[in-house]
Amino acid sequence: MKKMYLFKKRLSGEFKAFILIIAICTLSFSVYSQVMVSGVIRDATDNYPLPGVNILEKGTKNGVISNIDGEFELTVASTSSVLQFSFIGYETQEIIVGNRRTFDIKLSPATTLFEEVITVGYGGRGIRRNRSKAVYDMEVSAFYIPAPQQPSHTYFNPSVETYSLINENGFSDALTNPLSTFSISVDNASYANVRRFINNGQMPPPDAVRIEEMLNYFTYEYAQPKGEHPFAVTAEYADCPWQPEHKLLHIGLQGKDIPLDDLPPSNLVFLIDVSGSMAPANRLPLVKTAFKMLVNNLRETDRVSIVVYASQVGVVLPSTPGSEKEKINRAIDGLVARGSTAGGDGIQKAYEVAVKNFIPGGNNRVILATDGDFNVGISNENELKRFIETKRETGVYLTCLGFGMGNFKDSRMEILSRAGNGNYAYIDNIQEAQKVFIQEFGGTLFTIADDVKLQIDFNPAKVQAYRLIGYENRMLNAEDFKDDTKDAGEIGAGHTVTAIYEIIPAGLKSEHLPQTDASVYQRVRQTTRNHSHEVATVRIRYKNPGEDKSLELRHPVEDRNLTFNRASENFRFSAAVAMFGMHLRNSDFKGKTNLKEISEITKNARKYDPYGYRGEFLRMVETAGSIENLSQNR
Repeated sequence: MKKMYLFKKRLSGEFKAFILIIAICTLSFSVYSQVMVSGVIRDATDNYPLPGVNILEKGTKNGVISNIDGEFELTVASTSSVLQFSFIGYETQEIIVGNRRTFDIKLSPATTLFEEVITVGYGGRGIRRNRSKAVYDMEVSAFYIPAPQQPSHTYFNPSVETYSLINENGFSDALTNPLSTFSISVDNASYANVRRFINNGQMPPPDAVRIEEMLNYFTYEYAQPKGEHPFAVTAEYADCPWQPEHKLLHIGLQGKDIPLDDLPPSNLVFLIDVSGSMAPANRLPLVKTAFKMLVNNLRETDRVSIVVYASQVGVVLPSTPGSEKEKINRAIDGLVARGSTAGGDGIQKAYEVAVKNFIPGGNNRVILATDGDFNVGISNENELKRFIETKRETGVYLTCLGFGMGNFKDSRMEILSRAGNGNYAYIDNIQEAQKVFIQEFGGTLFTIADDVKLQIDFNPAKVQAYRLIGYENRMLNAEDFKDDTKDAGEIGAGHTVTAIYEIIPAGLKSEHLPQTDASVYQRVRQTTRNHSHEVATVRIRYKNPGEDKSLELRHPVEDRNLTFNRASENFRFSAAVAMFGMHLRNSDFKGKTNLKEISEITKNARKYDPYGYRGEFLRMVETAGSIENLSQNR
């Protein structure tokens, strides 16, 4: 009996050892059989790289997203794995891995829009650099939402989102009102937000469309500054595509580029909303991934603190050197969304921490990441604005980053960033985070000029009437131009600022001319000086950071009889963006604007497109056309 027991025990031990050997062999074979694949994804029609394409190992949750150059890397289970390539507005493509290790994928535009919508959730596992390209290593969980039986523009309800009312600028008489004055804006949140609507199969609300922010989303091929001023001025005058008898005046500012090593040290406070509304994948999880990108760029001389707010406010990371990236990232990884939203209290604490760790001569900035839904503590927009206006005197700037959809408070974010001498971006996907924190790192975080104002002095001998396209909430009185106590916008390192005026030339009859009676007591005198070729003079005032007295530069603009097609690519592309904005707003001044013409202009103005954003804009215009066609055929 004892021998039988010993025999069974021995057999049991041998069986366990056998099973263990089999498991190890299986695991080894599984690991050995894994395959690393890579490649680039392009548009089949124009060969431009496609960023943001979902690459999924079919039947699994293993996947990645193509980077800004359309490149990807992915480790799959075996050579029999099927790669699935999907991107909104394009036909989904499936390819068996087989013996190939590199892929050159061409995606064709979808013949039927919104047969399926792909939603991607991000579980951030950090960033890794591959050669000089950024490739993101993250979990991707994809699920498919079947298309509705009848096309609809109500995938989510935008009525609970808030946008400030925009009263579109009209034409002003150049004889009686020759000066047009406004503050610059480098914000570009509206463009990303508009893209979010269109990618969800909806046209945006008119007040969500701020044309100046759409223009300033893009980089332009402007000349770098060479003299004493921190930016260069470009101006161009040519025909208007949507009103052929009108003209356009294009004005561009180019901020000087500063190498990363030459930038002053930063004292950054990450102010992160961790309330319950931030739980979805496109909010706090995306916030974490975005901030890790920023951390990856920090130097030893930079310092980071993290303040969070929900029902309560807390400092989860005291001021920490940028060299301690692992410590900073652990603090970010530990954030969890829950509770209500004491946003006002969080802002107060963040400024307190920023002032405590203030670096004289450095870049001192609070970076707020939220959906803007404050419901505890200081939540009134006017109260928040007044509070932040008092804090900007400390020399601490405020950058606002908007996330999420459905209850997004755009109006609040816009007000806060303006009051805090800062900028405002909307981050709807990982590529936008890369744009804000990697490609535009200097412009996002480092200010090179404060209180930048433009004043255009129009020559009534050439200009009968004018209107500024966009910038409605940035308009100033003429006397504000030289008033150094009047707040205006800031420009960051490497930033570009673009503004467009629509011009009614002198002597032209137009229904858009302002109808006013001349004064019986006052006679307007025109100059007798010879300015026969000058359309206008662009005047710019700005302050060097930390200074109270402004400096001024001037740039005359001449009429060179340019047709639209002979104008620069900068001019033509910016006109297409303005046309699209007016179309989305259903502007009273859109004239002959139509999406087909916008598309054609864009196709011929894309040679300068270092990051593929103009190509993305073209696809967005075409997607908007498909949405409108679906709506009309309902």
